[in-house]
Amino acid sequence: MKCFYFKFTLKGRGQRSAPELKEQEKSQFSGSERVTKSSCSSTSSPRGIPKLYEEKGHNLRVFSFSELKRATSDFNRLLKIGEGGFGSVFKGSIKPVGGNGENVLVAIKRLNKDALQGHKQWLTEVQFLGVVEHPNLVKLIGYCALDGERGIQRLLVYEYMPNRSLEAHLFNKAYDPVPWKTRLEIALGAAQGLSYLHEELEVQVIYRDFKCSNVLLDENFKPKLSDFGLAREGPVAGDTHVSTAVMGTHGYAAPDYIETGHLTSKSDVWSFGVVLYEILTGRRSLARNRPKTEQKLLEWVKNYPSDSKNFDTIMDPRLERQYSINAARKIAKLADHCLRKSAKDRPAMSQVVERLKQIIQESDEEQEQEKEQDEHDSNEMNIVEVVENESVEPPLEETKSSGSTELWRKRMEHLAKLGEHVEGASRKRFMIQQRANVSS
Repeated sequence: MKCFYFKFTLKGRGQRSAPELKEQEKSQFSGSERVTKSSCSSTSSPRGIPKLYEEKGHNLRVFSFSELKRATSDFNRLLKIGEGGFGSVFKGSIKPVGGNGENVLVAIKRLNKDALQGHKQWLTEVQFLGVVEHPNLVKLIGYCALDGERGIQRLLVYEYMPNRSLEAHLFNKAYDPVPWKTRLEIALGAAQGLSYLHEELEVQVIYRDFKCSNVLLDENFKPKLSDFGLAREGPVAGDTHVSTAVMGTHGYAAPDYIETGHLTSKSDVWSFGVVLYEILTGRRSLARNRPKTEQKLLEWVKNYPSDSKNFDTIMDPRLERQYSINAARKIAKLADHCLRKSAKDRPAMSQVVERLKQIIQESDEEQEQEKEQDEHDSNEMNIVEVVENESVEPPLEETKSSGSTELWRKRMEHLAKLGEHVEGASRKRFMIQQRANVSS
């Protein structure tokens, strides 16, 4: 059975150009690992990622090692902004295309020289990020591949994300807590990124490593998925899954994938459910520093179901109760659907996106109702103060003339109208509360 491998064409001494794809016996993009019916199958045979890369890969910039060395002040430790299992990430500054204009801030990942697995993931990232394009996926600007006398150099150049990762803001106390509405918007954006990969490309892409540390945040806290080193093509038409070596991050990988090695888009849905609970609780999926009964997040939250009276026990205390409890319950219920034991019972990411939109809309409407209620309460207080300050007894001097008596009568009519307004506002408040109780 045929499949694909990467082949480089030389460009100058030691410098390599865009990875080109050739047909050969076997590689990680092979259909030989696929078995039985994809939700995204079609009658026509879709082009795979390698074919799509051949069309779009030329959009990536090819950097020399010396360029990226200058961009990071020789990979200065003070510019290091992250580190993973296969390399370090540095903040850098590069010249725009053509060399004109102000320098552009970028993030530069440099893989460890001796990491063979890292090299494989580097190839995967170049290929997948060279094809995908979505507002909720990090943009790959270019790369560098150099085989020199001092060893192999593999680097990737991404758009710079100034607010780091969702992981940092949820779990690092050095950062301000993420507000409730921002958390919902981050969840929605991340879900839209996964939905695009699963359902909106010519070929399905399974992300395989969805977690808080891979959700990066731009200057406006807009989320973008990063690190596509473990991404895989989904099953082709007529197949239900891809059989592959189990890879990912402990605490986020779906149990059915771990047990069988059968990879589907629903594996990503499980991981998304884990992250939803992390967003609600402000706790990591695995936390060894907590009491034994609270170390595994999913086991701990089972003690506080979304419809229970003590559900708010799981909510992140850093939110200081500044959230909609109704919306939080709905998010937890959605997370439970994503975490269903049977993969086929989990929702598609497009369904998750729609449900999140509904929850956000309902949460906004609830906040608007509360705002209106506060205004009504304020108006009632003002009216009551006016009523209490007005005298129901006409002043002695006002009773001495018919004109004063008429003035007193009009004032009494005015007070009666104010009283009716108070009663009307009270009734309206009661009706709003009743509607809120029914909807919840």
